Formats: sequence, structure tokens, C-alpha cells
Amino acid sequence: MNEADNQRAFGFTGSWREFAPIAFTNALLCLVTLGVYLFWARTRERNYLWSRTRFIDDQLEWTGTGRELLVGYMLAIALVSIPFIAINVAQQRLLIQGHAGWAALILLLSYFALLYLTGVAIFRALRYRLSRTYWHGIRGGSDHQGFGFGLSYLGRTVAGSIVLGLLVPWSMTSNWNQRWNAMSFGPMAFSSNARSGPIFLRYLLFYLVPFLIVIAVLVVAIAGAAIFVRSGAQLPTPQPGQPPIPPTVGLILLFFTVYFVIITVLGLVAISYYAAFFREAIGRLSLGELEFEFTASTGQWLQLAIGNLLLVIGTLGVGYLFLGYRNWAFFIRHLNAYGEVRLDEMTQSSTREPGQGEGLLDAFDIGAF
Repeated sequence: MNEADNQRAFGFTGSWREFAPIAFTNALLCLVTLGVYLFWARTRERNYLWSRTRFIDDQLEWTGTGRELLVGYMLAIALVSIPFIAINVAQQRLLIQGHAGWAALILLLSYFALLYLTGVAIFRALRYRLSRTYWHGIRGGSDHQGFGFGLSYLGRTVAGSIVLGLLVPWSMTSNWNQRWNAMSFGPMAFSSNARSGPIFLRYLLFYLVPFLIVIAVLVVAIAGAAIFVRSGAQLPTPQPGQPPIPPTVGLILLFFTVYFVIITVLGLVAISYYAAFFREAIGRLSLGELEFEFTASTGQWLQLAIGNLLLVIGTLGVGYLFLGYRNWAFFIRHLNAYGEVRLDEMTQSSTREPGQGEGLLDAFDIGAF
């Protein structure tokens, strides 16, 4: 660690060489246990990453267990997956009986239920991670269960999509603010007031890119056809014995070319938007007298994404084991805090500790941050 790193509030001292034995051992044990060890593997990984993360003058400590994660996952499967399977069976029966309207209503209600549970999952995952993160023997948490946030998440997500999706930045920042404003660390509450205005233009670019690309392709195609007709040129005739190229082949090639361009450009613009979102969201987050900052630029996010992709492809998938390490190191190395922490005023959090882990989060396969 250099002198500049020592002056930052957050620092990461891990190395991939230290992490490699953990990653490979976890992969082997997950393989021989048919995936059951996954929850303990995640705990071992977090134990290492947290222990190599410094905040001001002390390392973080992860106290969660694999058993908590397993119990949370099993509860989620029992309470969520089984009812949704029953709903799906009922919907299929209604369709067979000719009640398409009722089947469509059930489908819509199921979609709303999934959105609600997604909000609950995101909230409870953050609550659990804060409650198992210790610094100077002090932990975080929340007295809220996340059920109210699930309703807000559902309402804002639907509202953000209704107006042609133009309210999505407002929905994202509002959900971020409500979630963090319900959290605390020790005796201090987090405060978040992220704004959608500073990130709206980047979202608008992301929103308009597919339309702009399609319009550009159409303009180029029409201009090319006009030039071709005006020049009086003729299509090349195939050589003797050579089958003619069907017109559909050219259309298919054009379609895949346009599709590749859209996906590539859209991905780049999406990275630009999320870079701006995290800078705004974390930059408007505070804890007592501490104010946080996230410094990663669009170019640095792009380097992380390309590096992860090349690592996985270049190692024929083995590099996937190191993505969690790379993402955590990236996050911590671009996270900073300014202000003062009064350790003599820091007391242990009085919030309730959840008894199980991120079951809903695992069931829906989504991220907590």
C-alpha cells in the first residue's frame, strides 16, 4: 500500500495470490457437495475480504455464518418458490379451461408480487450485511423489517416504468434513499439524499441510443440504395457453378450487425449511467459527521468490466472464481470518507440482529448494492 492509500479512509490490502487458495478450495468443495457448500464458501470469501479491508484505523470483521445463509435460502424456497409454482399451475389450468382473462390477471398480480419481494430482498440483504459487519467491535443494522420498503419499491418501480420509463432515475435514487435512511451503524443513523437530476441526461442517452442507432442504420441503408440506383450499377452475377446468394443472407447479416452495435453501444452507455449513479448516490450518503465519496469514473468501470470478461474467457471460465475479489477490491479502492469519527461516543447498535441470511436475495439472484 502506498502513501496515498494510507491517507484514505478506506483501504484494501488483499492480493489475488492470498485469495486463490480460498477460491479454488471453495470451488472444489462446492463441486463435491453438489453446491451445498456454496453458503459456507461465501462466508469464507467474505471473512477474507472484510479482514483485508481497513476503515480509518481498524480492519472490518465479518461475523455471518454459512448456516445463516443456508437457513435463509431454505426459508425463501419454502415461502416463495412453492406458492409461485402453485400459482403457475392454477394459471395453466385457467388457460386450458378458456379463462384467459383470469389467467392474465393472475400473471399481472404475480409480477407485482415478484417486484414486492425483490424490494424486500434488497432491503433485508443490506440489513443483514450491516448487522454482520463489525468495526471496533461495533456493528450496523436496522429496526425495520423491509416489508414497507417492498411496497415503496413496487410503487416506485411501476411509476418509473409507466411514463415510457423516463422516471427510472427518480425511482432508483428514491429507493436508494429510503433504504439507506432506514439503516444505522452503532448509535448513528445513515442519511441519504441522492438526486435524480444529475444523472438524468446520462439515462436519457441510454434510453435514446437504440432509436438513434436504428435511425442511423435506416438512413445509411436508404442513402446507399439511392446511390446504387442512381449510379446504374447492377448486382454481380454469380460465377458458373456457384449458387446465387439468397437475399435473406444479406438481411440476416445486417440484422446481426445492427444487433451487435446496439448491444455494444448500449452496454457502454449503461456503464456510463451506472458510474454517474454510484457517484451521486454514495456521494450524497453520510453517517454522523462522515460524508462518503465514490470516485470511479466511467473509464475505470469499463476497465473493470473488460478485465472481468477477458479473465473469464482467457482462463476458460476459471477466472470466474476471482470476480468477487476483483469487484470488492474495485469498490473499496474507489470508496472514501471525510469527516470525524468520535470513538468515545460510539456505542453498540441496539437494532435487532436478523436470525438468517440473504435467502430472498439468493432465490432471486440479485445484488444487495
